[in-house]
Amino acid sequence: MQARYYKHSLQFKQASGTSRGILTTKDSWFIELQEGGAKGLGECSLLAGLSYDDKPNFEQQLSNLCEAINSEKPLPELTEWPALEMGYEMALLDLNQKNPYTLFPSNFSKGEDLIPINGLVWMGSFDFMNAQIKRLLDNGFNCIKLKIGALNFKNELELLDQIRKEYGPKDVVIRVDANGAFSPVDALEKLKRLSEFDIHSIEQPIAINQHKAMRALCDNSPLPIALDEELIGHFSKKDQENLIRNIKPQYLILKPSLIGGFKRSDQWIEIAESHGIGWWVTSALESNIGLNAIAQWTYKTNFRGNQGLGTGSLFSNNIASPLVIKRGCLWTDKLIPWGKLP
Repeated sequence: MQARYYKHSLQFKQASGTSRGILTTKDSWFIELQEGGAKGLGECSLLAGLSYDDKPNFEQQLSNLCEAINSEKPLPELTEWPALEMGYEMALLDLNQKNPYTLFPSNFSKGEDLIPINGLVWMGSFDFMNAQIKRLLDNGFNCIKLKIGALNFKNELELLDQIRKEYGPKDVVIRVDANGAFSPVDALEKLKRLSEFDIHSIEQPIAINQHKAMRALCDNSPLPIALDEELIGHFSKKDQENLIRNIKPQYLILKPSLIGGFKRSDQWIEIAESHGIGWWVTSALESNIGLNAIAQWTYKTNFRGNQGLGTGSLFSNNIASPLVIKRGCLWTDKLIPWGKLP
C-alpha cells in the first residue's frame, strides 16, 4: 500500500462569524491510499484554535504517517492526533469498498433515504441573522441552530422573540450554540432568559475545563445543555466516562474530525446511551469529502432527530458532490457526479 497527502484551503463564500472570531478560510489535508488498482481518500480537517492537533508539526506528523505506510514500518501513534486518525480511518474505509466515496453503503448512500438536518445561522448583525433565518424557513427547514454570543445579549433575545412570534415550537425547533461565550457568573440567568423561547438546547454555554461550573449549570438549567468542545482531548473510555459522570449533560454533540473518527465517535455514543444522554452529529467544516463520509456514518447509527450536516454549501471552492439539501434534509443525488479533486 502506498500513501500520499496534499493540502486544500477552503474559501468561505462570505466571512462567517463565531464567538471565536471571523472565518474566511478553512484548511484540510487529504490522505490518499493506493493498493493495486484501488484508491481510498480521507480528509484530515483542522479548525484553527479548536482542533486538538492544531499544532505547528501537524503536517510533519501527516508526512510521518505516509512515510511509515510507504516503507511498511510501524505507524506513528495517532491517538492524540484526532484529525489524522479520522482521515486515515476514512481513507482505509474508502479503499476497502467497491464503489468510491461509499464508505458505509446504505439507502442514504444509494439516494433512497434522507437525513434531516438543522439549518445553521451564523453570527452577525441583527438584520444579517434575521435574513438567514427567513431564508432557511422559506427553504423548508423545521430546525435551526443559531450561533450566539457575539451580539448584545438583549439583541439576541429580541431575535428569538421575533422568531417565536411568527413560528411556534411545533413549527420550528430552535437550537443555540454559545461556543463557550458565557461567563459562569451570569450563565444561569442567561439560560433562564433563553428558556422563555422554547429552546431545544444550548451547546457549550461556558468555556471548557470548568467542570464544576458546567455540572452546576446542567443540574439547574431550565434549558438542556449539550457538550461540544468539552469532548475534545478525551480519548480513553475511562476519561470519557469520568467526564460524563462529573458533568452529567443532557446531550453530546459528536464531531468525528475533532474527537478521532468514527470508532471513537461510536465509543462516545455507547457511553452516552448507557447514561441516558441524548446525542447528535455535527460536521466541523469539512469539505464534501469529509461531509459525505460523516453523513454516511451518521445514517448507519441509530440517529435521532436533526443532525448538523449542512455545512457543505459554505465554500466557494468545495469539491462538487452528489450531496444536496432539499426541504431541510440531506440527500445523495446519484445523478450528480463527483467533481475533480483539487
